[in-house]
Amino acid sequence: MALDITDRNGADPGLGAPPPLLRTSEEALAAADRVAAAIAPGSAERERAATVLLPQLRLVAESGLFGISVPAEHGGPALPASTVVEVLRRLSRADSAVGQLLLSHYVIAQAISGLGQLDPAPRIYADLLAGAQLGNATAERGTQHALDRRTTVRELDGRWVLNGTKYYATGALGATWIAVSARIDGRAEGDTATVFIRPDQPGVTLDLEQWSAFGQRGTASGQVRLDDVTVDPALVIDEGPPPDPADAPPSVLGAFDQALHAAIDIGIARAALEDGAEFVRTRSRPWKEALDAGIEHADEEPHVVRRFGELTARLYALEALLARGTALVDAAYAAQEVTRGAAAQASLTVAAAKALAQQDAVEIAGAIFELTGTSGTDGEVNLDRHWRNVRVHSLHDPARWKYVHLGNHTLRGTRPPRLGLVL
Repeated sequence: MALDITDRNGADPGLGAPPPLLRTSEEALAAADRVAAAIAPGSAERERAATVLLPQLRLVAESGLFGISVPAEHGGPALPASTVVEVLRRLSRADSAVGQLLLSHYVIAQAISGLGQLDPAPRIYADLLAGAQLGNATAERGTQHALDRRTTVRELDGRWVLNGTKYYATGALGATWIAVSARIDGRAEGDTATVFIRPDQPGVTLDLEQWSAFGQRGTASGQVRLDDVTVDPALVIDEGPPPDPADAPPSVLGAFDQALHAAIDIGIARAALEDGAEFVRTRSRPWKEALDAGIEHADEEPHVVRRFGELTARLYALEALLARGTALVDAAYAAQEVTRGAAAQASLTVAAAKALAQQDAVEIAGAIFELTGTSGTDGEVNLDRHWRNVRVHSLHDPARWKYVHLGNHTLRGTRPPRLGLVL
């Protein structure tokens, strides 16, 4: 089913009043709970109809959640990474597409924090505090690997000009600013820049309905086409050549990014388990042998109870490991300087959480059908959306390489390579 993108360039949140400044983690989590309670009803129907989620994104904007990670020097509350990850987990439990639409917002907001007062940080952060959303246009199709860039930006008469086509542009829907990763034309191979554009400026076309995956359909993660897009130099971050993974400065940005991805998978797993339990309690029939043994309700069958207990234990383990990983990310950011050891430990712990989430969240979302029975597969109920959503999102990056890095560290104490956002 094609997405009905009725507002392709929702570039300005158009909020009637400034959103509240959420100064504490408690305020941010309470706001996340309010938004989650508002968007959870109807999420199954929206997913079935591939509904565009602009009204839901507006609720997030109005809540103040877009500004929670803005640094204090820019007037923000600078809430810790663990709070941001937990906000995303709670929203993803309510509607996983909404959660994924916000992931790039928080990663980009954190990525530019090192700019201090240099452009474009002041402008971007001011907009975030006013309710603006950030989107991404990084990955491309048809390239040699996921980090290969064919999109180019070149300097021309005091301006920069951007050309190319991006795919998997999650968060472009509803965004005020889209961060585009591009190769700098005329420079050494590998020199890149991050360019901030508005989706409504000339030369920018959002073909978001190109997204046709069987899950996470509400993310509208389709194409962004860029045709001679003129960009103010103040909105171009010249990054130069990529750092060598062997000796790049230590960073936990990649661990933060991966923790957000894990939060989406784990949020979906909790939604699947809770929705499956509700279905078994209210609609499933007990097996005949259970009836013969005097068991009148499916949720009282001992085998059903045990299996739900096993799945619950896995979910608890995922949530606890993610919390441990984000605590290490917090500690690394709180230190005067991110050390190589702190970055490695945070990255490895979050990598373990992400790898296990890719495995166990998919199993939880599929295993509920063992317990609901055939009636749980009814399209009207749409319980299968949880499996489809987590199966698609869990493919973002391969768990197999995370296990290799974890194994090398256990066997030889080898620290993981500094790969930015993909470990």
